[in-house]
Amino acid sequence: MNEFTGVRLQTGNAERLERLGTGPGAAGGGGAGGAGGAGGVGDLASLIDSRVDKREYGQVHWEGTFFDYLQIVQARPGTVRNAFQRVFDAVMSQGFERYRVFKQDAIRYHFFSDPFDNGADAIFGLDFALMQLVDFLRSAAEGYGTDKRILLLHGPVGSSKSTIARLLKKGIERYSRTDDGALYSFTWLLDEHCGPGGKTHEFACPMHEEPLMLVPREARDELLRALNERFTPLHGGGKLKLVGELDPFCRRIYADLMKHYGGDWRRVMDHVKVRRIVLSEKDRVGIGTFQPKDEKNQDSTELTGDINYRKIAVFGSDSDPRAFNFDGELNIANRGICEFIEVLKLDVAFLYDLLGASQEHMIKPKKFAQTHIDEMIIGHTNEPEYRRLQNNEMMEAFRDRTIKIDIPYNIRLDDEVRIYSKDFSPAKVRALHIAPHTLEVAAMWAVLTRLEEPKKAGLTLLQKMKLYNGKAIPGFTEESVRELKEEARREGMEGISPRYVQDKISNAMVSRQAIEDRCVNPFMVLNELEGGLSHHSLLNDEELKKKYKELLGVVKEEYEDIIKAEVQRAISADEDAIKRLCTNYIESVRAYTQKEKVKNKYTGRDEEPDERLMRSIEEKIEIPDSRKDDFRQEIMNYIGALALDGKKFEYNTNARLYRALELKLFEDSRDTIKLKNLVSSVVDDETQAKIDVVKQRMIKQFGYNETSATDVLNYVASIFARGDSKK
Repeated sequence: MNEFTGVRLQTGNAERLERLGTGPGAAGGGGAGGAGGAGGVGDLASLIDSRVDKREYGQVHWEGTFFDYLQIVQARPGTVRNAFQRVFDAVMSQGFERYRVFKQDAIRYHFFSDPFDNGADAIFGLDFALMQLVDFLRSAAEGYGTDKRILLLHGPVGSSKSTIARLLKKGIERYSRTDDGALYSFTWLLDEHCGPGGKTHEFACPMHEEPLMLVPREARDELLRALNERFTPLHGGGKLKLVGELDPFCRRIYADLMKHYGGDWRRVMDHVKVRRIVLSEKDRVGIGTFQPKDEKNQDSTELTGDINYRKIAVFGSDSDPRAFNFDGELNIANRGICEFIEVLKLDVAFLYDLLGASQEHMIKPKKFAQTHIDEMIIGHTNEPEYRRLQNNEMMEAFRDRTIKIDIPYNIRLDDEVRIYSKDFSPAKVRALHIAPHTLEVAAMWAVLTRLEEPKKAGLTLLQKMKLYNGKAIPGFTEESVRELKEEARREGMEGISPRYVQDKISNAMVSRQAIEDRCVNPFMVLNELEGGLSHHSLLNDEELKKKYKELLGVVKEEYEDIIKAEVQRAISADEDAIKRLCTNYIESVRAYTQKEKVKNKYTGRDEEPDERLMRSIEEKIEIPDSRKDDFRQEIMNYIGALALDGKKFEYNTNARLYRALELKLFEDSRDTIKLKNLVSSVVDDETQAKIDVVKQRMIKQFGYNETSATDVLNYVASIFARGDSKK
């Protein structure tokens, strides 16, 4: 017999459990030896126990009398904050950093980097949209009017609208566990029929209301005045308020107790147990989520509660609040957040409920008076539904009660790469090697589809993307980049969704080639992206599909330039050779600018500066002959400025000159390495040895593995074999 369950184990099952190390005969199994055996159950139990904070459990499950709670409120008046004040403080509690981009002040709020789950829901590249959201919360917390509005997140599919809402719910839940975010509700101690005859049964306030709502209205003003004198907002301003009345259930219980005790409020409070609550979406405490369903199955009672028919027989009426379940989403979300998924897909009857919920903070449960709520209502919607709302004259009242915040696609390349790196990091994709630039080219294409064609003559879409990513392009300043952003009104509101790109990267990773090579390269992903366009569910415009395929060609060309540059650097990565080349160039430039001669250290004779050497280097970075004097003087001035600051000029100090030196050394080395021979079937030992050196440099410096480095070298070699001279 199993000593824990009293159930007889069949022989086969017992043997199988022992083989798995979990049966009664396993080492460290049941019995006295289990607790002390190395790696046994006792060790696991200790491991679990060490992670359980009993002190924290006691804090978040605090219970006390109403008068105990008054002492807490007196010491920490912020306990009485409303829902918007809590959400705003939850965001601000994670800190922020200010920065400046394209002559615009920006703020990055760490809350939206998801510090709660190690960045699982982190938002990238949407700082300006999130700044608008936090401004909305700040205004609502101050009581400036936005607390009477529905926050509507609007944007294309896959632009992080749901993720933002999820972060807000997750963040306020975690905040309610902290000392600064502590909040409380109460329970009635009554007899089994909700009467004053005893304190044998507990009936929790169904809407998790603030215990101070039990204070008689005639005493509230003085109480609030005393609390506000002691209240110092954690962030910004705002005053403490107590608005509205108790929910119908608590109002009925309160009235019955007051009648029973002849108006003795203190004796009524003896029936109240105050308890700390933790907001939780799973437990339906202070966080609600409503999702549209089939119209035939939708019922507005899902928002405001419904009759409990079993209790009608006990209390005799369906209008008795004790026979009503105040468990609709708007009820249980009181004191926190209620999210409406695809809010504009809701039936009109549901939207009517939101009108009063937002403006007056009131809801109307069936057969009961209007009931006060204190919660933030947030919805999100896509472009087609929002256009339908704009064209519907019957929905003016709803439009007037919403504040729309556009959540566009990301248009900054580095941030788009971070989105994909989060899902396809080496830690998550251990079985495969993702070749360098694989995620970058996918992100590049996605961003290009979202950008509007630049109006400035001579500026390509690719250059515009690079400018947005912070790369310097001659002729463009931060001011001109800001102007580019301002002239593009709908940039980021259309284009390819990150979900599509993630799906195609996933397809590439499970392809036969990837499994055989244990490697995914950019061309595999680009082929998947292109192949999926023909049956993309959201793309019906053939012209748009054609444009997106052309952009894939642009990305392929850019990728070729990137890997050619990497191969060039790997070939010319001989540091001593670059140093010697740089020294010779600088000596010739110094002599040229000072109209002197250079002493040949081999012959000992004074010679003219090596014009051929200087021009061969300068031409690599497209310095025309007419500009050579200016460029050489700039180099000497740069070296002089470094010397004045006590710094030494090195071969890699000036990025532009360093690139020219690399290209020059590559040109000199290319023929000796005979890279073109890679595409032939016969490679001599000397060339192979040099190629192996280059390959190891690519592995060490750029993150390739043996397979991807070989592929890139072969591909670049084929380009040179075709006689491609594009720099």
